[in-house]
Amino acid sequence: MRTITIIPAYNEEKTIEEVVKRAKKYTDVLVVDDGSTDETSSLAKNVGAEIMNHQQNLGKGAAMKTGLKYAIEEDYDLMVFLDGDGQHDPHCIPLLLEGLYDTDMIIGSRFLKANPQNIPLHRKLSNEITTRLIRYVTGYHITDSQCGFRAISKKAAGIFVTIPYNDYVYESEVLCKASQKSLTLDEKPIKCIYGNEKSYVRFRHVIHFIMFTLRLLLRKFLRRIPT
Repeated sequence: MRTITIIPAYNEEKTIEEVVKRAKKYTDVLVVDDGSTDETSSLAKNVGAEIMNHQQNLGKGAAMKTGLKYAIEEDYDLMVFLDGDGQHDPHCIPLLLEGLYDTDMIIGSRFLKANPQNIPLHRKLSNEITTRLIRYVTGYHITDSQCGFRAISKKAAGIFVTIPYNDYVYESEVLCKASQKSLTLDEKPIKCIYGNEKSYVRFRHVIHFIMFTLRLLLRKFLRRIPT
């Protein structure tokens, strides 16, 4: 089966080479450069990644959809998403892919067996709140709804390219869409390393996510009203 790792990246020149080299031990690699102003693309290309470039920064969700469209067009069977900042350990790629033999989607979980070291408190709390909400809306018994380390089958890929969100909300909506389409989902424990990585989450992203969660709750409420 043909497999590919899709890495959405924005200004990741400090880490992208090592991430690509480690991921290429297991799969083909595509880096979707989301409008970087540094050397992300050239460094990734130099170590063997295929490159797709956005002319401007469109958002992580947009980069993920660009990667999915490429994988579908190139007829890949299994697809892995991996962040380019070095937090995720590419050596976990085989574990996620192995899980796809009997399910449609695998989420890497930072919390399934133990809490990751040095995770910022605000990120832990926000993830816990969001994960509880996603569990309530989707019915999936997951522990880490916000992890960007994921694997999906070709069957699921076509469903996710039509999601309208382009920012970080996209990853949450993927789980909601999967539930609506009755896709099967499982989690695998992964390692995650936190250091001095930068965050591109801005105030507008927070507002957008709050609006998204309110729509989720409204969607759930309306489904419970008999027609």
